[in-house]
Amino acid sequence: MPRFAANLSMMFNEWAFLDRFKAAADAGFAAVEFLFPYDHPAEQVGLALAGGHLQQALFNLPPGDFAKGERGIASLAGREEEFRAGVEIALAYAHETGVKRLHMMAGLADPDDATAQATYRASLAHAADALAPHGIELLLEPINGKDMPGYFLNDFDRAAAFVRESGRPNVRLQFDMYHCELIHGDVAGRLKALFPLVGHVQIASAQGRHEPDDQGPDYPRLFALLDELGYDGFVGCEYRPRAGTLEGLGWFAPYRRHDPRPDPLDMA
Repeated sequence: MPRFAANLSMMFNEWAFLDRFKAAADAGFAAVEFLFPYDHPAEQVGLALAGGHLQQALFNLPPGDFAKGERGIASLAGREEEFRAGVEIALAYAHETGVKRLHMMAGLADPDDATAQATYRASLAHAADALAPHGIELLLEPINGKDMPGYFLNDFDRAAAFVRESGRPNVRLQFDMYHCELIHGDVAGRLKALFPLVGHVQIASAQGRHEPDDQGPDYPRLFALLDELGYDGFVGCEYRPRAGTLEGLGWFAPYRRHDPRPDPLDMA
């Protein structure tokens, strides 16, 4: 049975960010992910995570100026020092949260531009090598052009090629089924083909990026396929609730955590 991580950047927005951890735990999630933690001190994020007895499934390396439209800087020539500094910042948050997977956003650049390709490869190599001693995987995620026009990494086969050519065992593919459906279709077939490279999975409906219900792709079938393939990681719920977060969790009822949470003193 898949294990699910609530994405706190999209879900539980009815609460302030640091309060979303407890809300997710109370709703039955065993893990969380989010886009970026960097507006909050690393220690506070770690305490919120521990307070909910949650695991941190994933977050992103610093993306540049997200508020001004930047979507990562890994492929942007001239931003190399900023990128490397961002890796160190992310490692400080990784230390506080225990996260073992970090996503590297590629940025807005022409995928066929030779300079962007070379910059991206160099960023990948630096980040992967910096994360490896800490037992952390670097994830590459293709993102569809409708949601993020001009994104450098917009194709699953291209992303898989970067993973393979890196030659680094801690470089893996972030397989967002929503993006796969919009870019290629045939999510099940592509998941089977690329599964040996997959380090993390995310979900949302194809229509509106909402709850994973009857708006496609066929999530009951895909969840069963994950079990069949032996996927043992978390499935990130990176979707926007149609209404309230709690009101939209009917799909999650069979998967919610019911086990008693350990006493924090027992975990020390």
